[in-house]
Amino acid sequence: MNTSAESTNITILRPPSRWEFIDFKELKDYRDLLWSMVWRSIKVLYAQTIMGLGWAILNPFIQIILFSVIFGKIAKLPTDGVPYVLFSTVAVIPWTYMSQAMTQSSQSLITGHTMLGKIYFPRLIFPLTPVLAKLVDFAVSLILLVAIMIYFQVAPNWNLIFLPFFVLLMVTIPAGVGMFLSACAVRFRDVKHAMPFAISLLVYTAPIMYSASSIPADFRIWYSLNPVVAVIEGYRACLLGTPLEWAYIVPGTVTAIVLLLVGALYFRRMERVFVDVL
Repeated sequence: MNTSAESTNITILRPPSRWEFIDFKELKDYRDLLWSMVWRSIKVLYAQTIMGLGWAILNPFIQIILFSVIFGKIAKLPTDGVPYVLFSTVAVIPWTYMSQAMTQSSQSLITGHTMLGKIYFPRLIFPLTPVLAKLVDFAVSLILLVAIMIYFQVAPNWNLIFLPFFVLLMVTIPAGVGMFLSACAVRFRDVKHAMPFAISLLVYTAPIMYSASSIPADFRIWYSLNPVVAVIEGYRACLLGTPLEWAYIVPGTVTAIVLLLVGALYFRRMERVFVDVL
């Protein structure tokens, strides 16, 4: 007969080795905590607001109006024959998700530092929480996208079967960047000040306001290494029926995978010093 002492599970915590990869089994064991923190993040974000989840639509809607007036009506940038409102909507909605998820994920360890020293759980939960929580905003903002597609009478075609791949790629980018920058932010608080500047630059280095086809051929190979380019081009192909430009999608996908691996390795390597530095 087992005594209570014999049946008690003992957990021994040890610091990870310098290049140990993410322990997915441990992350699975703490999945309830991860979902609790995601749900808490969603509730806190819209607590005591009048519009609530309506902000998830208003934010991209204002960007779409501004881009359509400035770059569609005034600058008259080429859109490969697609109405500019539709052209920018398909790009602005995934971009809004990625930019907000990257920004919040990069500061997740700093904002949650009071919990770090009190109880042990996988630290990776911190940068992953905003990446998952912002998917709720993304899902709500799709209402705006569907409404505009209906207005312009755009029907999905067979490219739509690739959409889950581009949604996964869209999530991979802030996850990789968030893991890397959240670990950097523990030592270097410059990350907080650099993020708005970096996000502003990324807007202009991805085909959000203009068509990727307007990039000179000599620069396209370097341009396509930006993983945001692959996501935006993929969304346009899946939702608007434009050709799938694999010359942009494949290099961007490779970059996104490298970002994820490097971010995970760096986060794991720095994990042992988080509590001491914070």
